[in-house]
Amino acid sequence: MIRINGKIISPNSIIEKYPANIVERKIINILSKSSKVYIYSSLEQLHFELKLRSNIVDASIRLNRSGLTFKVFRKSYCNTDFWERTNEGGFLLKREVSPSDAINDIFINGRKYGTECATALVIVFYKAVLDIFPKELFNKLFSSIQLMNWSYLDRNLDIGYYENEADYLPGDCRYFKNPDVNPLTPEWQGENTIDLGNGKYYGHGIGITTGEQIIRALNKNRKAGAKKSAYILDSATRPGFNHLAYIYYSFV
Repeated sequence: MIRINGKIISPNSIIEKYPANIVERKIINILSKSSKVYIYSSLEQLHFELKLRSNIVDASIRLNRSGLTFKVFRKSYCNTDFWERTNEGGFLLKREVSPSDAINDIFINGRKYGTECATALVIVFYKAVLDIFPKELFNKLFSSIQLMNWSYLDRNLDIGYYENEADYLPGDCRYFKNPDVNPLTPEWQGENTIDLGNGKYYGHGIGITTGEQIIRALNKNRKAGAKKSAYILDSATRPGFNHLAYIYYSFV
């Protein structure tokens, strides 16, 4: 169910604003049919989350097409016009460049970049926010971006980890775990993905495919005698939609 400003809202009053077969409609249907009550302070707050989730899906598809290469951190590389490669293999924004230009460059010149799957999803989240925020606001908030893993995310993204959720939605980051990974290929210990809302997931290095195919790929990289199959965790990683909505509406 969807509750806005204390009132349960019929999905019909919201869904008609969106064309058929788009991500926003799929999300509204999931929220409205759920046993969980999804609470929003305003209709604008809900629309912001729908838009940002749609942007996450779109950014995933575009990053998959960008030419970004999979590389382990010790072999990572980046466009040095915008980024400095750290000793750990991450990418640190150069002081003299625009944060928005630097993020956009990854989608324009993806072949100049190589990194692991966690970094790719961090890039997706930044791009999704960039495509909804005015550039002035994005550049002000994210003036010192470091791309690597979840440990280096800017606090303004307000990333949260949620377990045992009633629903998982398009735009969620889902993790496929490979408990019996071959120790010689630790990069196959799991796959960070984005739920695209159509039964498929984007995972950097694997591409856009089904959950079953991701599990099959991980299972091919298990240690000898392995008996445990890879599986998707009952959890999701998400940006702080309400926090970002507050920042956005305070600015515009």
